[in-house]
Amino acid sequence: MPIDTTDNANKQNNSIITNEIDHFNQLADQWWDRKGPMSSLHDMNDLRIEWINRNLRHNNQYYKSGNILDIGCGAGLASEALANMGYNVLGIDAGEKVIKAAQYHLDTTPLLPKGGSLTYKVGSIEELVHENQHFSVITALELLEHVNDPQNFIHNISQLLQTNGMIFVSTINRTLPAFLFAKVAAEYITRKLPVGTHNWRQFITPSELGKMAHSAGLRIKSIAGMTFYPNGWKLTQNVKINYIACLTNS
Repeated sequence: MPIDTTDNANKQNNSIITNEIDHFNQLADQWWDRKGPMSSLHDMNDLRIEWINRNLRHNNQYYKSGNILDIGCGAGLASEALANMGYNVLGIDAGEKVIKAAQYHLDTTPLLPKGGSLTYKVGSIEELVHENQHFSVITALELLEHVNDPQNFIHNISQLLQTNGMIFVSTINRTLPAFLFAKVAAEYITRKLPVGTHNWRQFITPSELGKMAHSAGLRIKSIAGMTFYPNGWKLTQNVKINYIACLTNS
């Protein structure tokens, strides 16, 4: 999650925005409450994990064999779901409290018997780049709209990706419908999200994501909309609000 904008010396090298970390740390104890402030993430989690798993299954090289880095994992909703499907996952987040919440949930709710492995770490992707670590699959879900410099963030992700690897990014489009539904309605009307969770100006259009990916030596392999209906979230071709994309360096 984003960087401290007052720290100009680190601005180009650090994806973390301090007030964003503070915001999500404050929600750590409520992260796994399906009716709490993270209920929208719980609601869409099965959908995004299903889409990621489907894309990985189409690439047998990584299906339940590669290592997954879940960046900005929060308290572990996606990390646990992926590990329970048999993947080996490293969840990383700059928020100490959310990582503690993630580890506590893992300790008290063990993975399924046929699950993979799951490890959590407090840190940043810049540290992983410095350590010259590489992963076959990387996820950054509901994160891009919270980082300080999205282009630099995508570049750093590309440095962590193995050859022929896959990156999964989900975020919010910068459109009027997104402003009305993902910002105004979600935070002020339905109260599905805490006020201040999102800044509409930080939303990313699919074309902007494509340009960022190209600049980092990546390309968008596939993309899908995540649309909310009265009976739940559905995968659609409508990317006007929420969408998820698969990037690759192949």
